[in-house]
Amino acid sequence: MSAHVPAFTQIQFTLDRGVGVITLNRPERMNSFTEVMHGELSRALDLLEGHKNLRGLVITGAGRGFCAGQDLGERKPAEDGSRRDLSLMLEKCYRPLINRLRALPVPVVCIMNGVAAGAGASLVLACDVVFAVESARFVQAFSKIGLLPDAGGTWFLPRLVGSARAMGAALFGEPVSAAQAEAWGLIWRVVPDAALAETIQQVTDTLAAGPTRAYGATKAALQASSGNTLAQQFDLECSLQRELGYTDDYLEGMRAFAEKRPPAFTGK
Repeated sequence: MSAHVPAFTQIQFTLDRGVGVITLNRPERMNSFTEVMHGELSRALDLLEGHKNLRGLVITGAGRGFCAGQDLGERKPAEDGSRRDLSLMLEKCYRPLINRLRALPVPVVCIMNGVAAGAGASLVLACDVVFAVESARFVQAFSKIGLLPDAGGTWFLPRLVGSARAMGAALFGEPVSAAQAEAWGLIWRVVPDAALAETIQQVTDTLAAGPTRAYGATKAALQASSGNTLAQQFDLECSLQRELGYTDDYLEGMRAFAEKRPPAFTGK
């Protein structure tokens, strides 16, 4: 059964067959971040982290944009000309959001329904796999207001596309199309705009029926690889593969392979 959790106003949240779906839901403001939205995202992650049979998370947006980044209405300079410490919001809201998404032991799949700008682009890049509709765009908009990419953006960008492309995108703030993002390796796949709902359903079905432990181990290993030597990575692979060899899903996968049928994974 699908479980819908009430009392969210700036996101929508459902949990079905162990797969959570978070929809950023401020379409009138291009789903830009507010403190209220951050609080609701935190509560949704509380529910996901506490779910015993969690199998995945899908993140998308309502309306024509995915996320325009921070709502600058909450960052208006004071009328007296006094300055504010922008790191406070990063520490309070963005660091825990990004870290919790990276630490979830299941795949986090972003399905971009439109433009992702500023911290919205960083949110996309923090996800494990990204699909984007053809009309979607990435915009590193920070330089337009005298800032640098944040919310982890300066860490994710060069690792995904290399230093030259990361620097150009960050300095000049030119929009990167979905097709260009796919060619750069910034995202996994472009899908037609008309296929948005179908893609969300297909991804949700795949996560709900997949080998959850294997997915989680794969995520952990790939995240660790950039900081490991080959010897350290080999040690990690041995450790994780040892664990997976004792799972029910491995036995089911082997039986299904031998019997030439689709596996019926339980996530255990």
